[in-house]
Amino acid sequence: MRAVVQRVAKASVMVNDEIVGKIGRGLLILLGVGEDDSEDDIVWMANKIAGLRIFPDKEDKMNLSAIDLKREILVISQFTLYGTVKKGFRPSFTSAAPPEKGEQYYEKLAKEIEKFGLHVEKGVFGAMMDVELVNQGPVTILIDSKKEY
Repeated sequence: MRAVVQRVAKASVMVNDEIVGKIGRGLLILLGVGEDDSEDDIVWMANKIAGLRIFPDKEDKMNLSAIDLKREILVISQFTLYGTVKKGFRPSFTSAAPPEKGEQYYEKLAKEIEKFGLHVEKGVFGAMMDVELVNQGPVTILIDSKKEY
């Protein structure tokens, strides 16, 4: 499971010119599900996202999490995070989960994050979406449940 985590002042997602998800200060999560991901990856990723200490404390150090500050989360499905361009110029997405699994894990991740008492908004799985955000910092973190950092 892969995620691009962005600390935002605000973010929204539109489908067919209609806002389907909107948050204020919090985290925008672009989420990709891999073909070999398991239920363990969902729990690991939710814990990592909710507990990620990328919000400033009183001394302006990145020391607080979404849990600490009760920040909102906007989760957007993005299978293209599994795109590879090792050969040629057109990305291959063969390591991305099939749509059925991708949607199931995407929904489960949102529910897992909500268990921390956080408000979660979502995009529409598989839809063409327009995402707007104000990245604060800017702070952007890449997380991959299969890699050790």
